[in-house]
Amino acid sequence: MGPMGSMGEDRDRRPRIDPLAELRTAGDPPWDVFLTGTVFLDIVFTGLDSAPVRGTESWARGMGSSPGGVANMATALARLGLRTSLAAAFGDDHYGEYCWDALEQGEGIDLTPSRTVPGWHSPVTVSMAYEGERTMVSHGHEPPPQEPAPDHPPYARAAVASLTPGRRAPWIATAASRGTRIFADVGWDDTGAWDLAGLADLEHCEAFLPNAEEAMRYTGADCPRAAAHALTRHVPVAVVTLGAEGAYAVDRRTGESAEVPAIAVEALDPTGAGDVFVAGFVTGTLAGWPLADRLAFAGLTAALSVQEFGGSLSAPGWAEIGAWWRTVRSVDGQSPAALRRYAFLEGLVPDEQTACWPLRRAVPTIGFRHVP
Repeated sequence: MGPMGSMGEDRDRRPRIDPLAELRTAGDPPWDVFLTGTVFLDIVFTGLDSAPVRGTESWARGMGSSPGGVANMATALARLGLRTSLAAAFGDDHYGEYCWDALEQGEGIDLTPSRTVPGWHSPVTVSMAYEGERTMVSHGHEPPPQEPAPDHPPYARAAVASLTPGRRAPWIATAASRGTRIFADVGWDDTGAWDLAGLADLEHCEAFLPNAEEAMRYTGADCPRAAAHALTRHVPVAVVTLGAEGAYAVDRRTGESAEVPAIAVEALDPTGAGDVFVAGFVTGTLAGWPLADRLAFAGLTAALSVQEFGGSLSAPGWAEIGAWWRTVRSVDGQSPAALRRYAFLEGLVPDEQTACWPLRRAVPTIGFRHVP
């Protein structure tokens, strides 16, 4: 194969493509990426013509169930070939058992730092997708603060963190002090403060990946591109997602900036697409790609994910990425500029004859077994 490197096999003898194969040495950390959080069970309804209306019953044309929460990011990373370790709280119920099996056995994710919390039920999110948007209803309780305990995370090349305004996560500083590269996103600031000083762990991060609204609110900038440049005063790499316009990024260390338009697709379910975008960017960064290629790859993986049901199990693998590249190259009249933008995939994706294992997809109900 080309610079993609070799293919390894796990205990189930499923071939996995390793994007970092040519970079690995004997002294490497055991894991490429570490992350921590809570695993939800996601139940997703798609094919709704409109948002549910009060006092009426709506029927969805499609439904899927899959692990959610931090499982979205962990699965996306693992499917791109990164050795992924997850410290997560799992519910002490059938939902928790299903999620654990799907991640450990189905995706090959290391769950050694994870715990099933006795007497704690799995949080659940019901997501309703329509017109390219989604509405979510969640139920759950915070796990005990010591479950799991990531203050001493396993040694990894990189870690993905979700920053919380006004609160430090001690494991982030610990990981960064050992040379782990921290990639961070952030949720909506319910306090309304939008104060970058409140994101104390940002000082330990290599890259920060907010969406356009978050970036502008945190910086006071009047456009997302100006916000990205303002963020580089606080973090070396700022990546701002622009929705249907794509993404824009700035690297303070190299002086690079890049903007890549979004790929137009018909979205079935946008659940987890942001996590898949981050996973794609982390993969390209660890592999040492140019900034524009990292942005393009992240956007592509996110675009492929929204065409499948569910959050975690909608994440694409290299087989899907390769199939997309072969398809767009075969289309008559394809834009030469678009082909050049993704030409870096040529030496990366597996060829059509490479046997890649079929990816698990979200099933209608837990325990359902599809018989072909």
